[in-house]
Amino acid sequence: MDKVVATAREAVADIGDGASVAVGGFGLSGVPNVLIEALHERGVRGLHVVSNNCGAMDSGLAVLLAAGQIARVTGSYIGTNKEFARRYLAGEVEFELIPQGTLAERLRAGGCGIPAFYTPAGVGTQVADGGLPWRYDGRGGVAVASPPKETREFDGVECVLERAITTDFALVRAAKGDRHGNLVFAKAARNFNPLAAMAGRIAIAEVEQLVEPGRIDPDQVHLPGIFVQRVVALTPEQAADKKIERRTVRGA
Repeated sequence: MDKVVATAREAVADIGDGASVAVGGFGLSGVPNVLIEALHERGVRGLHVVSNNCGAMDSGLAVLLAAGQIARVTGSYIGTNKEFARRYLAGEVEFELIPQGTLAERLRAGGCGIPAFYTPAGVGTQVADGGLPWRYDGRGGVAVASPPKETREFDGVECVLERAITTDFALVRAAKGDRHGNLVFAKAARNFNPLAAMAGRIAIAEVEQLVEPGRIDPDQVHLPGIFVQRVVALTPEQAADKKIERRTVRGA
């Protein structure tokens, strides 16, 4: 099945207001910027985003955040995104903060059809006990707090029950992909992109290099095409447009 879609705008055309979207990337690595920009241009609102972080500088999910298109974020890192912090503390965005490894496993579990799992991560903290501010009221108070989670002991180790994550859509970026949706990710871009794609009911991948089926060694496939519904081939200019979060140079 040829899953290639002509444009990014066409690929995200059915993502509507209030949709949940898992988004790949880690910092500025492997972020599906072209698909995010297409979603921004459509002007959809009230998005529920699941991602490691919410963009950095003026790229990635920071574009949607600044435009007020995101209503809720599930993630593990605010980082240096001052606009994200401002909107969160002002009560403009709801934010579920969870451990990074737990986020990865919740996405993977969703893609594998596992409804929930136990983990020791977060036991003895507000992650398990509840009370983490999900939404502030804009006056310094907490409007919505996280509920307590079920805990259970296994072999003397207390663990907390975490539910899997599934979303309506997923946006990811791959270094290489074929027309059947088989994907290869480069280095750090492999961290969350495969997991985000697995969790989305409709996964859309922008690929830097599109090849014909059979041109990718099966042993090199990081994500099988069964998890991917749409593929968008980037132009050479789009593929080469990669930002550096903190540029440093060595002295002479």
